[in-house]
Amino acid sequence: MSASQRLLHLVKYRSLWTHVRRKVTTWSPVGAAFNAKPFRRLDLVEKNVGLFGVPELSCPEGFQAATQTALKNTELLLHRACSCSPGVETVECFDQLSDGLCKVADLADFIKVAHPDPAYREAAEKTCIDIGTVVEKLNTNVELCKGLKNLLDNAKVVAELDPDTKRVAELFMFDFEISGIHLDDKLRKEAVALHVKLLDLSNEFLIGSHVPNRIAKSAIPKHLQVHFASDGSFIQIGGLHADSPDDLLREIAYRIYLYPNADLMECLEELLKCRYKLAKLVGYDSYGHRALKGTMAKNPETVMSFLQLLTDKLSQRTAKDFQMMRDMKKKLNPRNAELMPWDHPFLSGVLRAERYNIEPSLYSPYLSLGACMEGLNNLFSQLYGVSLMSEHPGAGEVWSEDVRKLAVVHETEGLLGYIYCDFFHRRDKPHQDCHFTIRGGRWCQETDRYQLPVVVLMLSLPHPTKSAPTLLTPGMMENLFHEMGHAMHSMLGRTRYQHVTGTRCATDFAEVPSILMEYFATDYRVISQFARHFETGQPLPENMVARLCESKKVCGAADTQLQVFYAALDQIYHGKPQNRSTTEILKEMQEKFYGLPYTPNTAWQLRFSHLIGYGAKYYSYLMSRAVASMVWKQCFVQDPLNRDMGERYRREMLAHGGAKEPMLMVEGMLQRRPTMEDFVDALVSELNPNFETFLLDSES
Repeated sequence: MSASQRLLHLVKYRSLWTHVRRKVTTWSPVGAAFNAKPFRRLDLVEKNVGLFGVPELSCPEGFQAATQTALKNTELLLHRACSCSPGVETVECFDQLSDGLCKVADLADFIKVAHPDPAYREAAEKTCIDIGTVVEKLNTNVELCKGLKNLLDNAKVVAELDPDTKRVAELFMFDFEISGIHLDDKLRKEAVALHVKLLDLSNEFLIGSHVPNRIAKSAIPKHLQVHFASDGSFIQIGGLHADSPDDLLREIAYRIYLYPNADLMECLEELLKCRYKLAKLVGYDSYGHRALKGTMAKNPETVMSFLQLLTDKLSQRTAKDFQMMRDMKKKLNPRNAELMPWDHPFLSGVLRAERYNIEPSLYSPYLSLGACMEGLNNLFSQLYGVSLMSEHPGAGEVWSEDVRKLAVVHETEGLLGYIYCDFFHRRDKPHQDCHFTIRGGRWCQETDRYQLPVVVLMLSLPHPTKSAPTLLTPGMMENLFHEMGHAMHSMLGRTRYQHVTGTRCATDFAEVPSILMEYFATDYRVISQFARHFETGQPLPENMVARLCESKKVCGAADTQLQVFYAALDQIYHGKPQNRSTTEILKEMQEKFYGLPYTPNTAWQLRFSHLIGYGAKYYSYLMSRAVASMVWKQCFVQDPLNRDMGERYRREMLAHGGAKEPMLMVEGMLQRRPTMEDFVDALVSELNPNFETFLLDSES
C-alpha cells in the first residue's frame, strides 16, 4: 500500500459520549480516537500482517525466522564492509549492517516486556540474546574494524567526507574501542569476558533492586499491616510508601525496604569493580570518563563542578525548604518533629496542597486523554506543520486491542513515520512511562527511499469507563507530553544514518526535547486550546493552571538537591575505586549533597536501578532540564506557538539526532555557547515565584 493510500485508510472513531444528555463536547478525529473504546475487529478472514507489519511476526516462531534472515544479511554485509574501498560506502555499509540487526533486536527488546502472550515474550527474549551475541562478536571483529580504521587513517578520504558521515564513522570506531578491539588477543579476550560478566551482573542487580523485602508480621504494629502485602506469617514491603500521611508507616517502609541485602550488595560492588576494570583496560581513567565521552559534559570533572555549583547556589533555598518541612512536621506531629529522609516527599506535598489548592481530581475532568491528544496535535501543527492521524492497524499488527496507531504527517513532506500508543494499564505490563525505538530512520541507498521511523510510547493510564473517557491528572498529562517529546524527536529527525537517528544521541541531550514539552504542557496559552470539561465543554480556568505551576516551586530547591545527591553518588561510584563500601560512600555523599541524616542499616543504593541504564549519567536529567529551561525562556516563552521558532528548533536541535555534537546543537538554538554556570543559573531561576500568579489568584 502506498503512503498516500495508507493516509486515506483512517479509522473514523465516534465518541462514546456525544449522544448523552448534557455532554456537549465534540472532538477532532484524533481526540475522538483516544476518547473512544478500542475498535474491535470483526473481519475474521483478514490476513495477519504480523507485529508492526513484519510478516514473519504473525506468530511467536516468526522471531526465529526474522533472526535468521537478519543474520544471513549480516554475513553478506560483513563481507562487503571488509572489502569495499575506504569512503562513504564503508560508513553506509556499517550503518546498513547495524540497521539490519537493530530492526530485529529493538523490536524484540520491546515485545519481551510488553506483549501479553508469554510465548511471544520468550521468543523475543531469545532473539535479544542471539542478536546480542552476534553484536558482541562484531564489536571484536578485527577485520571489520580494520576496514573502518583504513578509512579514518586516510586523511585525504576523511577530508572529503561530509560532517555526518565523518561523525558516524567515529562513533562506530568508538564502539570498537570500548570493546577492546585495539588490544592484543589476550587482553581482548579479557575485555569480552568482562562484557559478558557485566551483562549478567547488570541483569542480577536490575532484578534484585525491585524485589520486596520480607519481615515477620509480629514486628509490625497490627493496624499498619493492612498497608503491606501479606505472605503467610510475613509481610512484603515493595516500596517506600512515601506519600502516606502516617509517620510510622513511612518510617517502617523506609527502614525495611532499604534494609541491606548482602548478596545484592556484593553484586553491586562487583559490578562497579568490573566497570572500572573494563574502562581501564580500554584506555580510560575510569568508567565515568568512558561513559561521558561525546556528551555535553565531556568528563566527570565537569559534572562534579556542575553539581557542586548547583549545590552552592541552592544552599540557602534548600535550608529554607527543609525548615518549612520541619515546621510542618512539628505542626502535624509535635512529639516527633525531627525531619528524616522518609518525610521529604510527603511533607513537600502537604506544603504544596496547603499553599495552593491543586487536588488532582479538580483538574482531571478537563484533561480527558482525547483532549490532551487533540492539544498535542494542535501544538505540533502550529509549531512544525505536522498532524497526528489515527490509522487503523492491520490484523495482528498490534499486541493489544487498546493500542492506537498514529501516522505522523507533515503538510509538505508527507508521511514522517508511525507512533504506536500503548497507553492503558494491562496486567503484567511494566508500570513505567517510556519511549521505544522500533525502527530508526535512515536514507536507504539500496531502495533510494527514506526508511520511516517507528516508535512506541508506553504509559499506564486508567481505562475509560461507561460514564467517562480516560481522565488524566496533571502529572499524567505532563508525562504524556514528555514522552511525546521523545516521539517527535524520532519523527522530525531526518538523519542519513540510523546509527544516530532521533533519540540515539548523547544521554544528557536526549532528555531535552521531552523536558521542553513539559513547559508547553503547563503554559496556559497551550492548555487553553484543548483543556475543557469532558461533560460541559467549559475551559480549564487560567488561575488553576497558574496555581499548578507555582505549586511546583514549593520545596523545589530541596527536590532539586535530592536529584543532585543521586547524581553525585552515581559519579563517585563510577570514579576511581575507593577502599570503602558503597554504603560508606552513600553516607558521605548524603551529608555533603543532601543534608538529611543517613539512616543506619539502610542501603538506598541497592534500590538505585538507574545505575544500570544511566551509569555515570544520572546527572543528565538535571543538565537536560537546564538546557530545556534556557530554550524555553529564550525562544518560546514570548510565543509558545510561533511557527518560525518551531522550525528553527527542528532545524537546530531535532533534525540531527546524534549526528552532531550536542553542545553545537544547543549553541545553534541559543545562538551562543552556554557555560556550566549558565546551566546552573537556569535551574535556580526556575524556583523564582511568578507574581502574575498572585494577581490571578486575587482576581478569581
